[in-house]
Amino acid sequence: MPTTIDLKGRSALVTGASKGIGLAIARILAANGASVMLSSRKLDGLEAAAATIDGETAVFPANAGRPDDAQACVAATIKRFGGLDILVNNAATNPYYGRAIDIDLPRFDKTVEVNLRGPLVWTQEAWRQVMSERGGNVINISSVGGIKYTGSLGIYDLTKAGLIYLTKHLASELGPTVRVNAIAPGLVKTDFARVLWESGGEERPRPWPLQRLGQPDDVAHAALYLASDLASWVTGEVLVVDGGTAVT
Repeated sequence: MPTTIDLKGRSALVTGASKGIGLAIARILAANGASVMLSSRKLDGLEAAAATIDGETAVFPANAGRPDDAQACVAATIKRFGGLDILVNNAATNPYYGRAIDIDLPRFDKTVEVNLRGPLVWTQEAWRQVMSERGGNVINISSVGGIKYTGSLGIYDLTKAGLIYLTKHLASELGPTVRVNAIAPGLVKTDFARVLWESGGEERPRPWPLQRLGQPDDVAHAALYLASDLASWVTGEVLVVDGGTAVT
């Protein structure tokens, strides 16, 4: 029975890895021995992120919403590291903030393309290229917004709710050799979520039990657990990391 976390000999691919939660996950996986491919849209951001990581890394620019990019990035990961054991679908977008009834279709389609269709496509590529034969581990980054109503992020939250369903469904299809789980973070202090936390002040106590904003490392620690053998009998689950937001 495993009592420590050791990812030596395993390879990981993290989308949306140039900053925020994705970078924190890439960093902690590498720190625990995994070889990590970082992917996001811009090469310069990826190279800067990789330079902050102590461990074996590579970078591959890709748009998470484009199937051809997913195919190429998964293939590049397998070629570079000899396989792909851990896929972290972290990349997301939110081009719209406001009432769901008022959204225009181009921004609706973009949100679905990246946040919901994207994780399916990247998981399909991982499955087709390597995991169907060798097994693996998929971790989807959802949101507490996919579990409870949160106001003006209705379309974003819709995609995250769909991602939770997709996680559970793929877990039922891909077991026993591939585990599929999700993490649902609450409000985390990232550039992506800046509009949600900045106006309230960074240090002000928050109205939930642990009273502080989340940090990217809070989510990364959860991802490390799910990626490891400590979670070898965990699949189809959603790990909520929100400081207690869900119980307020």
